[in-house]
Amino acid sequence: MRFLLLLGAFHSSLYGQYTLYAAMANAKEYIVGAKLPPSGLFLKTASDWRHLGYNHPFISSLDYDSSDPSILYLAAGNGLIRASEHGEKWKFLTGSDVTELRDVAVDHNAPGVIYFGYCHGIRVSRDRGVTWRELAGGLHRKFTEALRVDRARAGVLLAGGEEGIFRSEDGGETWKIAGAAGFQITRLVQSPHAPCEWLAATQIGGLFASHDCGKTFENSGRIGVGGNLSDVAFDPRDPNRIAVAGWTVGLAISEDRGATWQSRNAGLPSPHVTSLAFDPAQSGRLYAGVNQEALYVSGDNGKSWSKDGLDGSVVTRIDFIPESAGK
Repeated sequence: MRFLLLLGAFHSSLYGQYTLYAAMANAKEYIVGAKLPPSGLFLKTASDWRHLGYNHPFISSLDYDSSDPSILYLAAGNGLIRASEHGEKWKFLTGSDVTELRDVAVDHNAPGVIYFGYCHGIRVSRDRGVTWRELAGGLHRKFTEALRVDRARAGVLLAGGEEGIFRSEDGGETWKIAGAAGFQITRLVQSPHAPCEWLAATQIGGLFASHDCGKTFENSGRIGVGGNLSDVAFDPRDPNRIAVAGWTVGLAISEDRGATWQSRNAGLPSPHVTSLAFDPAQSGRLYAGVNQEALYVSGDNGKSWSKDGLDGSVVTRIDFIPESAGK
């Protein structure tokens, strides 16, 4: 905690303390062969963004260690990385046999269990990344873009790939189709309010929702249909508010659990939003990564925006990580 107090990188409220991380690549106007501008993992400080670890051109997602949130796991183009000391020290946990990692998910009810989805399947480690085993044998198309562990049900996983959403009740040994058949899944999220509520963002198909613990998903209206959704999020402070981001969609918010939507793009430089996150410690605060522009922040749920830094970046993931275990 002393480290974060010095940086001023935490939020304090009844909702606890969190550190804000962003995974991004700064490739705007990049010329092949030139030195890559600062890219990879960043931490939000009181006044700016701090670059952590190595300069890395592609980090797609992150999660944190169940027993020590100062340890992060990064899904990267060249393997799974354990980033300790709040992202400062990096160690690769996989070899050259796996590349193009797309998502990482830690089982917060089972210490040491880590899953990742990549271009050719899903792998699991049950010893904090020392050894790995393949799990995608039951999937017809193995490319896995999105992967989440049910926080309330041991051994329940949801995976999203090229053919829809799949669910496993035995730690990934067997899989059943849960919905969005034939659509590429881009993001899966579980509600912080009701663990049986799930949302899935897709390419072309729009937004899908589950109200039965991920067993089945149904299309949730016209939002994003025909376009590409890149991210979706529940507001941790309001069970009725959700947000989606995407290409040409920009950012849209629903105040009634997806029944109706309002565009919240006024003040953003482009309708191409790659990532978003609600601040769990401050009501109304919302972050959005605008493709090759910057990270933007709103204090009124997207009604107005201001630039927050990371100019010229493609922000692939924005995550608030709790400062103590068990949150």
